[in-house]
Formats: sequence, structure tokens, C-alpha cells
Amino acid sequence: MAPNDPKNGGGFFASLASSISSLGSAMTKSVNGLVGYEGLEVINPEGSTEDAAEEANRGRWKQEERDGYWKMMQKYIGSDVTSMVTLPVIIFEPMTMLQKMAELMEYSHLLDMADETEDPYMRMVYASSWAISVYYAFQRTWKPFNPILGETYEMANYNGVNFISEQVSHHPPMSAGHAENEHFTYDCTSKLKTKFLGNSIDVYPVGRTRVTLKRDGVVLDLVPPLTKVHNLIFGRTWVDSPGEMIMTNLTTGDKVVLYFQPCGWFGSGRYEVDGYVYNASEEPKILMTGKWNESMSYQQCDGEGEPLPGTELKEVWKLADAPKDDKYQYTHFAHKINSFDTAPKKLLPSDSRLRPDRYALEMGDMSKSGYEKSSMEERQRAEKRTREEKGQSFTPKWFDITEEVTPTPWGDLEVYQFNGKYLEHREAADKSEDGTDPKSITFNPWQFQDMST
Repeated sequence: MAPNDPKNGGGFFASLASSISSLGSAMTKSVNGLVGYEGLEVINPEGSTEDAAEEANRGRWKQEERDGYWKMMQKYIGSDVTSMVTLPVIIFEPMTMLQKMAELMEYSHLLDMADETEDPYMRMVYASSWAISVYYAFQRTWKPFNPILGETYEMANYNGVNFISEQVSHHPPMSAGHAENEHFTYDCTSKLKTKFLGNSIDVYPVGRTRVTLKRDGVVLDLVPPLTKVHNLIFGRTWVDSPGEMIMTNLTTGDKVVLYFQPCGWFGSGRYEVDGYVYNASEEPKILMTGKWNESMSYQQCDGEGEPLPGTELKEVWKLADAPKDDKYQYTHFAHKINSFDTAPKKLLPSDSRLRPDRYALEMGDMSKSGYEKSSMEERQRAEKRTREEKGQSFTPKWFDITEEVTPTPWGDLEVYQFNGKYLEHREAADKSEDGTDPKSITFNPWQFQDMST
């Protein structure tokens, strides 16, 4: 790493990093005064250690609910609980993980700009700002639904972008996504890995994200930081993503290293992101700074990471206005993702919008949502038993598994690639005169499942 790494105290960010490190990470306190809660930590992101006991009594759960969930979850401490535990719909949002993947497309114009610019370092500024822009959505404290095996999500021609994602594996849970417009293609294989820590959970983004800029054929690789969800049971739930985000231009060797500051005492450093664009020789060229829930700015710098004389900070990305007092903290774009306004003609029956549990929750009927969720999970288990009895295995429809295994900071990943069959399907569907109202389609992720022996 170059000596100007912001978290190491060099260059433009020296005084900032020093002041943050003196405050330390957000203070934790164990609720050891209560029998049966030994080792459970509560963190108030806006306070200090003295606020932990009071913070423990806040949050979305009633006391009897907190006690019940704590007793149920204790045995999973230290485990990956990605698909191990059946959770109540009260903690869910009316969206699936496949839809959440599509939220990266809200500010896709930044990738258009990365493709259009002649400046190789501004290309990295635009592309990394695009990668940061989704973190406002990631701070939501509601859990998205786990997709059913074979479930899909389609988004048609949103600002020229077409998007498709598919649940390609159930154990372990894995999703694959592809998006494309005239400027770029986006390909992602995602396999979340978690570690349950009692009153918090670490979420490791085991995955591979690649963006290809079409004009010059430049390929960008993204490695995001982990995410920590605090106060799951006791206290007000909140999200932090401390650590490095690295975007590498695999074609030229240029890269961006951005450091997401951990939340410190009384909220110091929370949301802040600082870093540099480096050339292939790891010399800083542009500094970047901002907050992942507000905006990002950039400024040309010298070899020591200091701003060049005569230059000034320029804003490259700013959060769009969001609905006020939205129950799920949804942006306007998130609401569009859930609506049929972004659905293509002749929507696949496996689409997330059609899930009865998701729709019931969106309509505020938690009882029906819980019933439908349980019914679908049982159907999925039954389908698995049938496949096993027949000696069959599931094969995704729109993505193919490759022989490539890519290393990540949190484990190796089998890579899926977009096979192009969806484009053929979509071309035929768009020519169809079928005027079926997509809202009338029954959710059926099993209809198009391919089986092999």
C-alpha cells in the first residue's frame, strides 16, 4: 500500500485519521449485570460505554420478544446463520436479495460517465463512486427475503439498463446477476457468509463483481468491505461497513483504495469514506472523500497525496432525495424496483415481485406473509427431496457455472457466468402480443427449472 493510505495517517487525511483513531471504535458494553446475558454487547452509535444499559431497552422488540429470541439464538453464536434459522417476517422488508442486487443500478449513469471519459483516473473516480452509492440502501436494518431456488428478478430499460438476477444455489445461498446498456456490462456472483456474534452479525460479501466498459473494453473488479449489523436483539439496530473497498482496473493496473471509517464515540467518523486513485505504479493521482450516505467528492493530488495548488474539491455523486418517514427507509428507486413499472413485457413467473409473502408484507398483512413464507419454504424442501429421490440436480436457467474459482478475502468462490439465453427469451417476449397483466401471474420459480442427472 502506498504511504498515503488514509488510515495510516499520510497525506491529506493525516489529521483526520489521527483524530478518529484517538476516539476509537464505537463503544461497546456487555450487559453482564443481567443473568443469562453474559457476553452480550450493546452498542450505541451516538454515545459511549455509559449508554449501553439504556440502549439495551430500545429497539423494535418488546422485552418478552427479546428474551425469547435471545434464548433461541444463543446456540448459534459463532455460526454462519445465512440460511440456518427460520426468522419471523416482522424483521423483513418487502424485497428479496435478488431485488437488492438491482439497487446498484440507481446511479448507473456514473458507469456511463466512466465509459465516456478519456481520463483513466477520472474513470476510476466515477466507477468507485457508483460502487459507494448503494451503501445508503445497505444501511437499512430490515432483512430482505432469501430467494427460492430458481427465483429471478427482471428490470427492463431503466435509464437504458436491463437487469436479470437468478438464485443459482440454495445451499450455500448464491445469486448471480447481469446488467447491460450501451456503455457497460455488469456481472456478479454473490455468496453471502455470516458470523453471528450474539447481538450482532458480521456479513462477509463473498462474491465477484466485474464491470466491463464497452468503449475501450476496460474490466473493473470490485472488492467491498464487510458489513456489521449491530444490536440485532437488544437496542436499536444499525449498520456499519468498516474497512477497505478496492476497485482495480484489470486492464491497466490502476486502482482505487477507499477506507470506510468505523463509527467512533458519539458517532465520530460514521459514514466517512476517504482514499485515493492510484496509477499502476501505486502513485496517488486523485484523492476522494465524502460520506457513503450523502455524497462523494474528488480533487487532483501530488505524489504525497496533497491537493494540487489551484485545484478544488468537486462533487461527483450526491444522494438523490428520498421519501421522508418511509417505513422501510426506501428510496424512490427502491419503490420502483418493487413496482411493475420496471417490469418487462411477459414477466417471468419466477420474478420476486410475484412472491405472495413479499406482496402480503408490502400490504401490511404480516400474518398472511408469514403463512406464505412457510408454505414456500416447505415447497422448496419438497422439491429438493424429489430431486434427490430421482438422482437429479438443479441447473440454473440464465447462468452457467464455470470452472473458475476466484479467491476473496473471506473464502473461495465458484463463479457463474451469464449464458445469453435470457437475451433470446427477452427478444421473443418483446415481440409477443401477449397482453397478460403481470400482476395476475402466479409466482412459480419451479416452472423453468432445469434438472440433470
